[in-house]
Amino acid sequence: MDYYAIGQRIRKVRKAHGLSQEQLAEQVGISKTHMSHIETGNTKLSLPVLVDIARSLHVSTDDLLFEAGNLHTQAMTQEVFDIMNSCTYQQAQVLKELLKTAKTAIEQYV
Repeated sequence: MDYYAIGQRIRKVRKAHGLSQEQLAEQVGISKTHMSHIETGNTKLSLPVLVDIARSLHVSTDDLLFEAGNLHTQAMTQEVFDIMNSCTYQQAQVLKELLKTAKTAIEQYV
């Protein structure tokens, strides 16, 4: 297991959420020093701490353990599904059409 890579993924997500190491450490219930050691791969990460970090960052543990690729696509698909599932039929229809239009527009520029 590549603890350095896991730590770097944690750091990336933490920064994307605008959190300092100290803030995330406080949310997780560990010291700032321990959080620093996790992010630099200088310590092995326990399963309970990994789960707490993932919860605090609103990501799955898989997102932290594995390279992005397909996992992010699956996570985004689930998130879109959850959003659509919480909509009325009419809202879902509008969002579906918006997604189709946005996808077509993106394809023209990518």
